[in-house]
Amino acid sequence: MKKGNVFSTTLSVVLALGSVVYTSTGNSQESNAAISPVPAAKPVLSVTMVSSSAHSIPTTLTANGSIAAWQEAIIGAEVNGLHLVDVKVQVGDKVKKGQVLAVFADDDILIALAERRAELAEAEANLTEARLNANRARKVTAVGALSAQQIDQYLVGERTALAKMQFAKAHLDAELLRQRKTKVIASDDGIISARNATLGAVAIAGQELFRLIRQNRLEWRGEVTADEMVKLKPGLPVEVEVPNVGKVAGKIRILSPSLDAQTRNGLVYVDIPEAVANKLQVGMFAKGEFNLGNRSGVIVPQQAVSLREGFSYVFRIVGQTGDQAKVSQVKVQLGRRNVDDVEIISGINTDDRLVADGISFLADGDAVKVVQP
Repeated sequence: MKKGNVFSTTLSVVLALGSVVYTSTGNSQESNAAISPVPAAKPVLSVTMVSSSAHSIPTTLTANGSIAAWQEAIIGAEVNGLHLVDVKVQVGDKVKKGQVLAVFADDDILIALAERRAELAEAEANLTEARLNANRARKVTAVGALSAQQIDQYLVGERTALAKMQFAKAHLDAELLRQRKTKVIASDDGIISARNATLGAVAIAGQELFRLIRQNRLEWRGEVTADEMVKLKPGLPVEVEVPNVGKVAGKIRILSPSLDAQTRNGLVYVDIPEAVANKLQVGMFAKGEFNLGNRSGVIVPQQAVSLREGFSYVFRIVGQTGDQAKVSQVKVQLGRRNVDDVEIISGINTDDRLVADGISFLADGDAVKVVQP
């Protein structure tokens, strides 16, 4: 064999052996890489866990309105042309039914009464005479002492005298009634809410003198929509809150039978038995909360909910192994809130495990360490 051929053959063998060694080494490294475990993600935060739970939640409905008089009576003048000589009550005074509120001068009425009594006395005397004449005529009818025409005159005279006496008595009764109306009387127990009576003023019949809150009874009138109206019924408890005054218990008395044609809203009339004791006044603005009963709902702590970009989220704990887990961001719809808790209407189920705090530092899919609270 020639020397050049030997060198070429030797080089080929060396290269072949090197290729085999390289291939074997490379395959071994790739195999080791394939079976090596991927290191676990490092937890970004240690968190405590809370379970969502079902609770009985009070269902309420709120509305705005005003305090008003249950019923307001208008007390006015019932006589013409008389002037007020005494005003006995002021705005805010409590009065009883039948109490005298004001007095009109009755001088003219006293004179008219004297005249009517005199007229009545004269009419009664004329009636007495007419009856005597009629009785005599009746006695002589059978003997023919008087003509039929004369007898009829006496009988007609009796009836005429009786009618005049009744007319005079009616005039007297009218003046007596007018005299009674010189005293302005309270039509019911209550409190004076307005006074237009002025001492010395000459009254006109029908002129308003006082307004009276009947029985000193106030109510709250709340405005609700048509949809809300169907949820309410008489007897339902209501909590009425007046700014700077406090809360007062009430109860629905009646629902408005019709809605406003423009707003499509209706009024709810709520009795407030302790309105006066709690210093409520007509015209005060108040907010009412209707208690519609209880319903079951999912409750979580307030701090378990995060607000991001206008939406509410919670972080559900998933894939937990030991104290290691991941979190999944879940969009939820909120319901009622109180001081510590919030209702979740949709998005999670009862007994879902949620991150209880520190959620503002988490993102969807983050690894966390779960610690005991």
